[in-house]
Amino acid sequence: MKIFIVLFCILVSFLQASIFDFKHLDDAKKAYENKDYEKAANSFSKIQKDESKFNEADSLYKAKKYKEALEAYSSISNKILEFDKLYNMGNTYANLKNNKKAIESYEKALKIKDDKDAKYNLELLKKKQKEQNKEQNKDQDKKKDNKNQDKKKDNKNQDKKDNKKDKKQQNDKQDKQNSQNQNEKNKEKQQDKKKQDEQQKQNKENKAQNIKENKDKNVSNKKQEISNMEERKWQKLLNDRKINTLLIPLSKGDNNEKQPW
Repeated sequence: MKIFIVLFCILVSFLQASIFDFKHLDDAKKAYENKDYEKAANSFSKIQKDESKFNEADSLYKAKKYKEALEAYSSISNKILEFDKLYNMGNTYANLKNNKKAIESYEKALKIKDDKDAKYNLELLKKKQKEQNKEQNKDQDKKKDNKNQDKKKDNKNQDKKDNKKDKKQQNDKQDKQNSQNQNEKNKEKQQDKKKQDEQQKQNKENKAQNIKENKDKNVSNKKQEISNMEERKWQKLLNDRKINTLLIPLSKGDNNEKQPW
């Protein structure tokens, strides 16, 4: 009795699952036909079969959700669907601009089955990949040339900078030398001026001394002249009176008359 109940429950569950799968499948087909691919993918995902997973991935591909489509394709393990899975994965990778992975997928698919579309897509991608590599190499060469040009430009700028630096150092050195020379000249000028000032001072002192000496001499001569005149005056007076004196007579022609007393 218990066994019968268990079998009955299993049968009921199977029938219910089949009914639900049928409903999800019907909803998925209608949505797919109406090009509501996201709804179709959602309905297909509720059916736990590889065929439904494949249709789910195809619906996601149609909805341009390529990354989600790749995940769905990758979850399929049924070997019967392997070629279609790899072929569609190649298409998906191509839409994601991953040519390398797309080529790998097409090559794997062609190992399973010789297919005209897979070959065409493979050759097309290889040609495209070759052109891209060529463009990349061209871009790399261009970048390399630009880099070399930039390096040459940097070297040229560095040379200019070094030359400018050397010139500045030379100018600074020359300015320093000129400054030293100017300082030495100024020092010599100061010394010359000091000597000139001292010479002028000495000349002034000498001149003043000469003036003083000449003045003293003139005074002395004047006094001497007065004394001589007085002497002659008194001598004449005495001669007129015929009085002998003890005066020493003056010698003729002696310009330096002396005072006898």
